[in-house]
Amino acid sequence: MRESNFQGNKRRKRKHRRNENGILVGSIILCLVTLSAITICLMMVFKYRSVQMENAVVMNELEAIRMDETVTYTQGEVDAMLAMARQETADQTSEEVSSEFLNKLKELMLSGDGTIEMLRYFYPDEIVLADAGEFYFFPILDELAHHTYDPAKFALDGNQVMNYYENGESIAHKGIDVSKYQGKIDWEKVADDDVEYAFIRLGIRGYTKGEIVEDENFENNIKGARQNDIDVGVYFFTQATSVEEAEEEAQYVIDAIQPYKVAYPVVIDVEAVSNANARTKDLTKEERTEYCIAFCEKIRNAGYEPMIYGNLKTFMLMLDLQQLEEYDKWFAFYDEQVYYPYAFKIWQYTDEGKVDGIDVNVDMNISFGDWSDEGQ
Repeated sequence: MRESNFQGNKRRKRKHRRNENGILVGSIILCLVTLSAITICLMMVFKYRSVQMENAVVMNELEAIRMDETVTYTQGEVDAMLAMARQETADQTSEEVSSEFLNKLKELMLSGDGTIEMLRYFYPDEIVLADAGEFYFFPILDELAHHTYDPAKFALDGNQVMNYYENGESIAHKGIDVSKYQGKIDWEKVADDDVEYAFIRLGIRGYTKGEIVEDENFENNIKGARQNDIDVGVYFFTQATSVEEAEEEAQYVIDAIQPYKVAYPVVIDVEAVSNANARTKDLTKEERTEYCIAFCEKIRNAGYEPMIYGNLKTFMLMLDLQQLEEYDKWFAFYDEQVYYPYAFKIWQYTDEGKVDGIDVNVDMNISFGDWSDEGQ
């Protein structure tokens, strides 16, 4: 599974350059102008919070972010706000701007953080998401269950494996998820590398023709993991376009795992497909949520634990979390600190993990639930 790249800022290209040196100089100037514009805009946001600036238009924009609804900005609207911020600060002196803000802004820039990271820092009460050239601000809802993990207790060890420490002891569980893309796996070596569980990709529904296809390494992977006492769960990449198709996917999974002991959850993998011909490209949030529920309920009725896998885009743009509160979540976010306020049981923190017995990169997971026989 891969998380989509949510970040990307459009930059205007300057024309009429006379030579290659001119192109280089123009590019540098353009970068400096863009950076200056972002800096000024963020300065105005901080100044608004500190001294309640008088400009009514900017006040209304900022107030909208705090309303109980999603706020979306296109690139053009961001450009307009930058222009307005430049106009508002034209007569301001550096002494009138908070030194605390400037120091923090400088720190973020020197660390290499992009615009999205800066916005997340300055809007801690919002979930900030960038997708397809637009920025989204979601209010954090109290009515949804929040996770209680302490960010300070997460830490990568020398092998870049994520741990969660209580009283000096790691209390979370190390796991991986695999598919045909990991090739032939030496599961004995995987087990010796302290992997406790593995999620095996069972199959997918094609995103253009809609056919269900079993992952070509499913049988070898699930047998190899179980033979080496690694607990397993499975996941299915959905492209259902109806309740009937979602239930068909669930039944396909149930039939395929019947010969095996599957102690960990059975997961529906909900991700966007960028292909213009994808069958699911026009589905609404309500439709995707309905199909997700249909899959999970059929899995539950068969005696397995359902779970939903997704990333920020999945849970904020594609699904209605309030209708999915009763199902456990598996959250994908590739960083050393998780950026997500709501409850989840498993965090997929990298797709570049290294595990003995697997020759290529592998997704790494840290789990806060134990579905094995020993943990039940």
